[in-house]
Amino acid sequence: MNCTVDTEAEETSKPSGRTLALTVCSAAIGGTFQYGYNISIINAPTSYIQVFINDTYMERWGIGLDTPQVTLVWTLVVSAFSLGGWIGALLAGPLSVRFGRKKSLLLNNSFLFVSTAFVLTCRVAKLFEMLIFARFLVGINAGVSMNIQPMYFGESAPKHLRGAVAFSSAVFTAFGIFLGQVVGLTELLGTEPLWPYLLASNALPGLIQLLTLPWFPESPRYLLIDRGDREACVRALGRLRGGVAPVLEIEEMLQEQQQQNSSALDSGSAASAMTPWTLFKNRNLRSQLRTVMAASSAMMLCGNDSFYFYATYIFLGAGIPPEKVQYVTIGTGASELTAAILSNLLIERVGRRSLLVGGYCLMSCWTVVFTVALTLQSRGVAGMPYLSMACVFSYILSFGLGPAGVTGILPAEIFDQGARPAAYMVAGSCMWISLLLVGMLFPFIVNSLGDFCFLPFLGVCLVSAVFFGLTLPETKGKTLGEITAEFDRKNGVRKEMQVDESIKEHYQLGNACSFTTLTQDPDPHPDHKIGD
Repeated sequence: MNCTVDTEAEETSKPSGRTLALTVCSAAIGGTFQYGYNISIINAPTSYIQVFINDTYMERWGIGLDTPQVTLVWTLVVSAFSLGGWIGALLAGPLSVRFGRKKSLLLNNSFLFVSTAFVLTCRVAKLFEMLIFARFLVGINAGVSMNIQPMYFGESAPKHLRGAVAFSSAVFTAFGIFLGQVVGLTELLGTEPLWPYLLASNALPGLIQLLTLPWFPESPRYLLIDRGDREACVRALGRLRGGVAPVLEIEEMLQEQQQQNSSALDSGSAASAMTPWTLFKNRNLRSQLRTVMAASSAMMLCGNDSFYFYATYIFLGAGIPPEKVQYVTIGTGASELTAAILSNLLIERVGRRSLLVGGYCLMSCWTVVFTVALTLQSRGVAGMPYLSMACVFSYILSFGLGPAGVTGILPAEIFDQGARPAAYMVAGSCMWISLLLVGMLFPFIVNSLGDFCFLPFLGVCLVSAVFFGLTLPETKGKTLGEITAEFDRKNGVRKEMQVDESIKEHYQLGNACSFTTLTQDPDPHPDHKIGD
């Protein structure tokens, strides 16, 4: 193979673990961190924003809004985030193909900064509509980053760290939720005069990303397979691997590129990125597509966000003073962050399938206990509020342990370079539409079912556990060719998939690794260095 690595670049590049870790942090702080942060910070100023809506309407029209009308406008503010997220998910595919993974994340901050301007000026302009539009723009930002960031991570990480690096997206989401709860405390920005600054504080992580991410490399797979720039791929891979571009990793990318070109030649079309429509028509990818659609929908339909909403009611029922509830609520964010970090340490040891199925099984159990506790609590049985509190934390822990992170990894691992952007568009659309449905329907579910309002979520968790247990193959430590062969068998497609033995042996996991090992210097293999 006639590839060369710039000697000077090799000598000056940093250790791969450090470069990859910094790349992950830079991309995530303005990426999935924003999703968790923007979901969290809207809770603290709810009453202040509702007063602002009513006051501006009264000043404009000389009459105030009724409580149901205020609630309706507030619902629009909240729902605008989910609607924007859906639009962002649809934009993510074309953006990632046209501009690349890294540049798309940088451009995505433009939505964030425009929304910040609207939030900071809405009180001066006395227009609550500006707040709705601002949340819509923030949703677009979250929708784009939630799709492109896992794609960027999955394509940049080595095989033995692919799951841990991709799972870091969930870690930063949980960190965003937790930090948003902290910043929303009344001692900080959660007060009536400061709520616009609370909502505008998301501009700071975006600014950090703009200042840091340009210094890190683009996805090597994108550079080689999509752009056909082998030299840029070698340079990027060398930086991410400590100045050593593994020849076997590049050979695997070239094999994927050749397979993509062969498939395009057989179909009589150009080798280009798929659209969602062509992805739906491709019979060979139906099992993969069905898997990511089910996983993305279940992640929102399982009711984790509803547990966050219901937590305040549970804490008040347990006798916690209203002024102290905000501090206890921080515990829910801390629970998901703890679970995400733990899962990040386990994912390369336990595997994706086990974490996903195990997470939904645990969530099913806690939903049953929670429903029983709510029923007994309404009948005045002593101690039930505390059992309900334990169920809230346990449910969120179980969600963070598996579904929260594994779901985002799947499209990057089970689709090739040409289908991956479209797969993330479909998965993101399912996720955001499901989130919108849960947000709109949950109040009606509570009114209709009362203490049994979480039984529909029990059904989702049980069905998801069974479905993924029966249909999802384990992807840990496997190349794309091996994963595709597993799904081909499920699709009834017979292909002779030849995997180079050296590549297969090279990617066999010995000692399992986690994202915490990224900051350690690698053990370079001179025989895998690209030479002149």
